Formats: sequence, structure tokens, C-alpha cells
Amino acid sequence: MAEIATIARPYAEALFRVAKSAKSTINLNAWAELLDEMSQVAQLADVKELVQNPKVPSAMVADIFLSVLKSPLQLPTSQEAKNFTHTLAGNNRLLLLPEIAAQFHVLKNAQEGAADAVISSAFALTDAQVSSLCATLESKFCRKLNPSVTVDASLIGGVRVTVGDEVLDTSVRAKLQRMQIALTA
Repeated sequence: MAEIATIARPYAEALFRVAKSAKSTINLNAWAELLDEMSQVAQLADVKELVQNPKVPSAMVADIFLSVLKSPLQLPTSQEAKNFTHTLAGNNRLLLLPEIAAQFHVLKNAQEGAADAVISSAFALTDAQVSSLCATLESKFCRKLNPSVTVDASLIGGVRVTVGDEVLDTSVRAKLQRMQIALTA
């Protein structure tokens, strides 16, 4: 896993520098959305098969890959996006797109003073509940949070929040586990 991250890092950093530059026709948020879409496409079985086929030239792989994208901003027609895709295809790195996207998001969040927050709840949360929870969490973590909410019935009740490598677990399951440890110790 560390090897993939090491290989993907220079691509993410270079793309981040391009996205930040004044000459870029695509801004950071648009690049982040495009990278999310590209990473989803790169994970498709047919695309993996195409990318790994040594009989298909890299330029053709890049063109086919770009044609599969459905970005609403017409970003695949951007010369920067084409160059990036052709570079990845030429270096046989298209399958690294999920890791490149993840590292790009980390760089983008650091630039914006934000972080991604994964909120797991035992029950579905309304938008108002998510907003209220995010406001409380932002004051605790001292940064803007980009929430991603999932439902995990095994929590029984409460929420579990992961921000980077920090975990705030207020779920009933965690409380029961702490009680069990205290009682058996």
C-alpha cells in the first residue's frame, strides 16, 4: 500500500500545483470533482482490462478513458485534463487514479484548512442534524469539515466520527465495550 501512495504522490502534487496556478482553466474544486469521477471510472472492470492490455497503445487508452467520462463541466475537453490523462496512460498509471484523487483531496483540504469527516450513525440523519453535528465538530476540531454520512446499524445508537486519524466514538456499542472491559478487568 505504501508503494502505491509513493508512486501516486508526485502526480497528485503536480496536478495540485497546476490546479492552483493562475494559468489553469480548471479550479481546485472542479479538479477534485473530475478526479473523483476519473477514479470511479478507473475502478471499472472493463477499464482495468483495457488499461492492462499490452496490445492497446497508451494514446488510445487515454482517448477511450476520456470518452467514458461524463463530467457535466465538459472537463475532458480541457487540454490540461487531456495532458494529465495521456501522461498517466503513457506511464501506465491510470489505475492509480483512486490514490491520486485521495492525495489530491488531502492537499486541497490542507490548502483550505479543512478536513474530510466520515460520520457513521446507527440511523439515517437529516440534513439539519448533519449541519448541527458538523457545527459542533468544527469547533472541536478547529477546522471546516466536509461530512460524509454512512449508516451502520451495528452502532446501536449514537455516532462515530473519523477525521483524518482522529476518531470520536460516542456510539452505544463503544460504551458497551468500555463497560465490558471495565467489568472484566
